[in-house]
Formats: sequence, C-alpha cells, structure tokens
Amino acid sequence: GQLVETGGGLVQYGGSLRLSCAASGFTFSDYYLSWYRQGPGNERELVAGYTGTGDMTRYADSTKGRFTISRDDAKNMVYLQMNSLKPEDTSVYYCKAEKKVWSIRLQNVYWGQGTQVTVSA
Repeated sequence: GQLVETGGGLVQYGGSLRLSCAASGFTFSDYYLSWYRQGPGNERELVAGYTGTGDMTRYADSTKGRFTISRDDAKNMVYLQMNSLKPEDTSVYYCKAEKKVWSIRLQNVYWGQGTQVTVSA
C-alpha cells in the first residue's frame, strides 16, 4: 500500500492551499487518516486527523479554525484545506494512515513521501 500527497507549493501570507492524499493498496476504511508536518529542525507534529468513531476529527491548536481535514471514501482520498496561511506553517506535510485495530499480519502504519508547503511573508 501507499500514500501519495500532492498540492504543496509556494503561497503568500494569508493565502490558501489544498493538499490531497491518494491512498492505494489497503482497505481505506480500516485506517485513521491524518496530516502531519515537519519543519526544519523540528519534530513531526500532528496537524489534523480523524479519530474515534465516525467523522470525529482533531486539530493542533495552531491550525484550529484555519485548516480542515476531509475525506472521500469512494475515491480513497483525504484532503487538507489550509486557509489564512502563515510563514510558520512552512513545512513538509505528510499524510498518515494508521490501522484502527492493529494486526500482526498487515502493515499498521503508512506514511506518504511528503509535500512541501512554503508560506512567504
């Protein structure tokens, strides 16, 4: 299985971007989907993700009200709409899929290769 992110790029302060993550090779509905980011010299941190049952979501305090995660189960896609972008949002953004019920037979965590988002001041 794999995850492939697209949609990164250079945007000005206050602008918007929409990241997409295409999943393949595993049962999409069996996994929690989330977005992480990692800036230079920083640890990878959660940006937004699905958790619990149904469409429960959680967000980092720094992205609440500005970022929105969504998914299209029919297309095996997860999205991150980013509005009111700030220079401190500059990072490589990663898509992650984590199995809801871990298995010893299947891969439990997938990461995408990342997509660069750069916000200019």
